[in-house]
Amino acid sequence: MLGSFRAAVAKARRDRSLLFAALLSEESILEAFGPARWLWQGWVYTPAATVWTFLSQCLSMDHSCRDAVARLIAWRVARGFRPCSADTGAYCTARDALPEAACHQLVCRTGSDLERDAPQEWLWHKRHVRVVDGSTITMPDTAANQAEYPQMASQKPGCGFPIARIVVVFSLALGTALEAALGRYEGKQTGENSMFRTLHDCLAPGDVALFDRYFSGWFDLALLLARGVDVVVRKHQLRDTDFRKGQRLGTDDHLVCWCKPQRPKWMSRETYAAIPHELGLREVRVRVTQKGFRTNELVVVTSLLDAEQYPADEIAELYRRRWQAELNLRSLKTVLQMDHLRCKTPHRVRNEFFMHLVAYNLIRRVMALAAQDAGTRPWQLSFKGALQTVNAFLPMLCSDAPLDAWCTAFVAALATHIVGDRPDRYEPRVKQRRAKEYDLMNKPRADYKRQMAK
Repeated sequence: MLGSFRAAVAKARRDRSLLFAALLSEESILEAFGPARWLWQGWVYTPAATVWTFLSQCLSMDHSCRDAVARLIAWRVARGFRPCSADTGAYCTARDALPEAACHQLVCRTGSDLERDAPQEWLWHKRHVRVVDGSTITMPDTAANQAEYPQMASQKPGCGFPIARIVVVFSLALGTALEAALGRYEGKQTGENSMFRTLHDCLAPGDVALFDRYFSGWFDLALLLARGVDVVVRKHQLRDTDFRKGQRLGTDDHLVCWCKPQRPKWMSRETYAAIPHELGLREVRVRVTQKGFRTNELVVVTSLLDAEQYPADEIAELYRRRWQAELNLRSLKTVLQMDHLRCKTPHRVRNEFFMHLVAYNLIRRVMALAAQDAGTRPWQLSFKGALQTVNAFLPMLCSDAPLDAWCTAFVAALATHIVGDRPDRYEPRVKQRRAKEYDLMNKPRADYKRQMAK
């Protein structure tokens, strides 16, 4: 893996390519774009240049188009090319022309290609575990965004931001985003479990799906099992558990049978008839002990029925690692500042969402390189530390620094930032810093301005 990265850096230097060519090659971009790549022939903003500039915008702390174009001009001057215009209009036009399907394809490829090369010791029982979770993001308050992703119904018109729901499928071993969906926050079939059903194709037979109890519905489990995908999920609080019943496998560990409920409205009759009449599952009680607190108990449901091959304590430990999905979403929304996107039309918003995921996967790639070289695990490295290192080192990619020295220092700096193993860490959900003493907006901004004008 490290050798291929050195070769990519060397090729980027020889081809005088932009900064991100060492992490995402031009060939990969053109392959994802297909016939649409011919639309940019002869422009400064070719498909590769547009994507690379977009990625630099997603990874910068400024996040502005002006900063992204300034980086492109600096690179062109450093490589002896004529500087392009500092006006952001041409860049925004090229970015608007990016096909959503191509941006989506780049997310899937950058995530799956990395996991395919992952060492076996990073996997769980030599199986790929997919951890699923959802969240929300907001965007600028424009008429186009409000029409596609309306603000919350409880907010007055003009007082809130358009809001969208997102669901992301992560690799547990590497943390990469393998697939994602973005949709409306409210309305029929807009819940996280409904959106996840549209992403089932990214799961292969033999995979293990890991998620919280929001996805633990009978039909959600049945559809995954029909694909040959095993599940590990927390039992829903409305379903009773009695460890005195069923086939006992050990203390607080037994096999149960869940009978098929009535057909839901969203499911077709053909699909309902193809699903078996009952599911054979395993329930394991997990006890989380923490000094100074009461013991917390929860029940985990899984289709991994072999207690010898998959002991109860390993099932419990695997479910506790589901928290990695929360940390991955934090890296996306807080570190990469994806919690509030900046584009003013739905098409650009979706592209911005997908390009943030591509940038996130590229950071995860260099973290995997550093972890393999240092003999550690990718989830033990700091994502924010990796982002800071990438932003510091990539401008030196086209310098005259020796290649081996650059790669060695880059990987060593990444491996230095180890995060603590804090599975039971807890913090109060309060703010120490006081908010500004301004009133909350409770009517449209135009009304305030008319009032001030009087």
